[in-house]
Amino acid sequence: MTGKFLNKKTVRDFKFAVISDPHIAVPETILDHPSRFHLVEVSIPALEAALAHLAQLDLDFLLLPGDLTQHGEPANHEWLADRLTKLPFPAYVVPGNHDVPVAIADKKSIGLADFPYYYRQFGYQNPEQLYYSHEVLPGVRLIGLNSNQFDENGKQLGRMDLQQLRWLQGVLEQVTPEEQVMVMIHHNVLEHLPGQSQHAMGQRYMLDNAPTLVEMLQQAGVQLVLTGHLHVQDVASDHGIYDITTGSLVSHPHPYRVFHYRTDKEGQHCLDICTHRIEAVPGWPQLLELSREWMGDRSHPFMMQLLMASPLNLPKSQAEILAPTLRYFWADIACGDGSFDFPEFPPQVRRYFQSFSAGGNSQNGDRADSPQFGARDNHGTLVLSNLA
Repeated sequence: MTGKFLNKKTVRDFKFAVISDPHIAVPETILDHPSRFHLVEVSIPALEAALAHLAQLDLDFLLLPGDLTQHGEPANHEWLADRLTKLPFPAYVVPGNHDVPVAIADKKSIGLADFPYYYRQFGYQNPEQLYYSHEVLPGVRLIGLNSNQFDENGKQLGRMDLQQLRWLQGVLEQVTPEEQVMVMIHHNVLEHLPGQSQHAMGQRYMLDNAPTLVEMLQQAGVQLVLTGHLHVQDVASDHGIYDITTGSLVSHPHPYRVFHYRTDKEGQHCLDICTHRIEAVPGWPQLLELSREWMGDRSHPFMMQLLMASPLNLPKSQAEILAPTLRYFWADIACGDGSFDFPEFPPQVRRYFQSFSAGGNSQNGDRADSPQFGARDNHGTLVLSNLA
């Protein structure tokens, strides 16, 4: 393994990878929904391709921040758990909304409390608890959180319950200044799209009580949060916290990330970010092109909804005229590092879509792609505060 720890000033050097939202579906479980954006048909070969590459990199560990399965099917959880046991490096997971779609197991899906029992070797040493804190390397702590809850009517919510928040507070109080702490959770904790926390289409991808979690992490000096769920490549920042969300392995552009945490000659801690893509798998030689068209073919109703919702509130007749121009808009958003301008659109509509360009979503003046931070959505370096 590559992890090196030279102590004194907590000099660290380690590598890890993130594969998010692989939506594993063994062939007999594949469900065909005409409107779905992700290609679960390639879930297993895409994962195998990514793992084959990662096996060559001498990684210290792999993180999978949720939506591990198509829809929580026991067979898919069993397949993935077994596959992860064969890796040459440790892996750690947390549940996504697709992994535990029901509170109590039914004929199709596992229940929320069942999840840790499938992944006892991948973070859940205590399977009675849906969250964990684990020292993945000397001086490096991973906190895996559960962002799935259900209301009294059985509706799934993206939020952390009070018991988990109290547990987390206790864990953070025990963190020493010498430890590097990373948090993994499925739902976004910072906005990755303009107005995401307030927009009807975007807020479902965010943690309902994200401000509470963010405040706790800021007070504890935790800077790195790894998320998924949104199926886009993006790095968002807010007063020293970075929410690095990774796109889905089964959705255009089929990305995964490799990170190198290092300490430079001046003792400054840095995180190098490198994105890779699955461009082809057996039977799908032009996967990137096909998945972009696949997404474009299904984009019209979503673009109509975006145009007609707040803040644009366009009438349906005008939205119908503009929507075809936005055929590839979401596919390009998913790629990260996008620059958007539709000069033929009315001025207020043009400005709105320009705001989706890379760097336009960071909060409170912290731009994750500015020279101050030196990072963009796919490749770059985060310069982290030296808290030691």
